[in-house]
Amino acid sequence: MALSVAVLMDPIGAIKVAKDTSFAMLLEAQRRGHQLYYLEQGDLAVRDGTPWARMASLQVKDDPSAWFTLGQAQWRDLRELDVVLMRKDPPVDPQFVYDTMVLELAQRAGVKVINDPQALRDCNEKLYALNFPQCIVPTLVSRDAGELRRFAAEHGEVVLKPLDGMGGRGIFRVKAGDSNLNSMLETLLAGGPHGEGRQFTIAQKYIPEISAGDKRILLIDGEPVPYALARIPQGNEFRGNLAAGGRGVGVPLSERDRWIAAQIAPELRRRGLLFVGLDVIGDYLTEINVTSPTCVRELDAQFGLNIAGQLFDVVESVITGSRTA
Repeated sequence: MALSVAVLMDPIGAIKVAKDTSFAMLLEAQRRGHQLYYLEQGDLAVRDGTPWARMASLQVKDDPSAWFTLGQAQWRDLRELDVVLMRKDPPVDPQFVYDTMVLELAQRAGVKVINDPQALRDCNEKLYALNFPQCIVPTLVSRDAGELRRFAAEHGEVVLKPLDGMGGRGIFRVKAGDSNLNSMLETLLAGGPHGEGRQFTIAQKYIPEISAGDKRILLIDGEPVPYALARIPQGNEFRGNLAAGGRGVGVPLSERDRWIAAQIAPELRRRGLLFVGLDVIGDYLTEINVTSPTCVRELDAQFGLNIAGQLFDVVESVITGSRTA
């Protein structure tokens, strides 16, 4: 059956075609005969309680020199659509939260929104992993610089990061007693005039196995793709993020990876999180990515997969009511 599928994403003209997961989804949807529509964050509106969007018909082509064609943008009732792919990158700021509220109005009318709008609000990508303490490394989330310093002293070497970052931005690796620790905490906590922190900071015990890569494990409706993309730091860089220069190498899932996925999967399904990326370093879960997980194109290319096809198999089964519980 042909579906109407809209994608809310960052500007499509600025994507890297060979690496963009949203683009992989669009290619697959078009291959299946679905009608595509495109909109950006500024294109949402609510009229008398009805969700609307200014959207343009979209055609895509796997061509790095000319990968999309847009029709004339027009305002439409979002409730007329079958599926909305919410693929706006973080930060999950107030505007992002407001977007989820508009999309929730469409969801209540029967539109399938991926991922679930309420889950996008509730599942901070750094904090949500703390719901699975059996899977994580020692972790502290605090606004208190003294507590964070004590945590660093306890574990010797830690990674500090903000709760709303992506792509490796704002992440620090530091040893206890490092003369730069106070400055890092001031930056991350956005300290007030009396030394109080205004922003949460997360501290995790440093995992030396990062040298072998920060693995991105993709789950579709709770089922893990059998290969992960290990994002391996290069040179003197400790961050494996591809945006920070990491090299992506596909690897089969380990038994520990599968165990971690199995621990988390039932809760993901309960919350309507159909497409999720787990970040695993060594034996430990570090993040659960729910907003716009990536690495589909790389894994497809390395292993001959069609991960977006797996996702749309699930989407179509949800629409037709044939999805298994």
